[in-house]
Amino acid sequence: MASFKLLLEEVRCCTICSEHLPLGPRPIFQIHPHARILVVGQAPGRKAHEAGIPFADPSGDRLREWMGVTPEIFYDPKRIALLPMGFCYPGTGETGDFPPRPECAPAWRELLLRHLRTLKLTLVIGQYAQSYHLPGAGKSVTNIVQSWRDHWPDVVPLPHPSFRNNLWLRHNLWFEAELLPQLRVRVAEVLERED
Repeated sequence: MASFKLLLEEVRCCTICSEHLPLGPRPIFQIHPHARILVVGQAPGRKAHEAGIPFADPSGDRLREWMGVTPEIFYDPKRIALLPMGFCYPGTGETGDFPPRPECAPAWRELLLRHLRTLKLTLVIGQYAQSYHLPGAGKSVTNIVQSWRDHWPDVVPLPHPSFRNNLWLRHNLWFEAELLPQLRVRVAEVLERED
């Protein structure tokens, strides 16, 4: 456990891409070796950066609704690990937040994932997370999310819960009708089960 604590200190002090970050480095993530669910997002948004808490915004509210969990469960690191592809807020452009910084995942991702030994479910949110965790699964987020049964029950690809995706949700009614009810059941099952 000592090596895990040292790793967390290293990650929290990371500055490898600080020259590219408009608000400076502030790695935001949540992890504990006993976590049973891993949520892989893209990178913290501005509100999460300001709060120092992952998914501290309306996207987080929607994600928790999709999962069927309360904030108390979501922010319990012994239950749910929150490891985005980039740990710091990358800034915002004309169409939304910039992609996660490319330096982050190679530096820290595998080192942290090795400590998740009781993991039962991984939620892979958005293009950057899906490219990393589901290589070869498809080219578009829509195609990858439509193929959710191919990865079930251990991995579930999801679109980003941002309200910028409201149009996507209206055009893909199957997502809320078919995938989300199954996701809620699976999340509850994973969190309740003691192995």
